[in-house]
Amino acid sequence: MTATAEDCLFCRIVAQQVPADVVRESARTLALRDIDPQAPVHVLVVPRDHHADIGALVAADPTLVAELMAEAAGVAAEERLVDYRLVLNTGASAGQSVFHVHVHVLGGRPMGWPPG
Repeated sequence: MTATAEDCLFCRIVAQQVPADVVRESARTLALRDIDPQAPVHVLVVPRDHHADIGALVAADPTLVAELMAEAAGVAAEERLVDYRLVLNTGASAGQSVFHVHVHVLGGRPMGWPPG
């Protein structure tokens, strides 16, 4: 299942049609607190443009991948996280529930392996 920009939750957040707790913004990205946090700090970094998953983003705009990672690191620094996890889920069976690429920044507790 994939979303189009018209029915995508993150596109609606970027367009300010849906409220969100925004913690950081750049010209091409937006970082917001997850509404169902899996750690004391759980922030999502999304591109403003719609790309269904990381594969689609890499094919369309590889420089934006670097910007997403830089913004994720910036979130971690602003949240004063020394140790943190970055997660990108691709596909429903991998746990992707919103089909607009996004990086999870998780921290504030020990992060064992496997995740959970």
